[in-house]
Amino acid sequence: MNNAGIFSVSGVEETTMEIWNKVISVNQTGTWLGMKYIVPLMRKAGGGSIINISSVYALIGTGTSAAYQSTKGAIRILSKTAAIEFAKDNIRVNTIFPGAIATSITETALDKPSKIEETASDIIQIIPMKRIGKSIEVAYGALYLASDESSYTTGAELVIDGGWTIP
Repeated sequence: MNNAGIFSVSGVEETTMEIWNKVISVNQTGTWLGMKYIVPLMRKAGGGSIINISSVYALIGTGTSAAYQSTKGAIRILSKTAAIEFAKDNIRVNTIFPGAIATSITETALDKPSKIEETASDIIQIIPMKRIGKSIEVAYGALYLASDESSYTTGAELVIDGGWTIP
């Protein structure tokens, strides 16, 4: 599973080259390197399952965090490309798109780790389920994609966002 992610709250104009390169390096290049070096081992083993963690920000834009959202969009297409490329090797590549989930990156972005529900009230109002997700809810999705029960699933996009991207 590739789950690297750093966040920067700055739009296109405000993002410096240093921030851009750092976010691209960790989020996008890290995911690519994770796949690049595991594929030969999976091929030797007769197959496997790669799960890349993207974000709902690959599906919707916000006008902020340009570098972060760009990397998550890149992971979406990179995953689809890899799913096609490695299907012949019995290697499945799928992507999870978490929404507002209580994690360390969310807490950092919201700047109030102990009061995530209160701080995220604006986001919660646009989520049909009216709450922040739990990391275990994403883990269950990953468990399915990693298991043999998903043996005919590749190139899939599993959105775990409480309905955020529906409207």
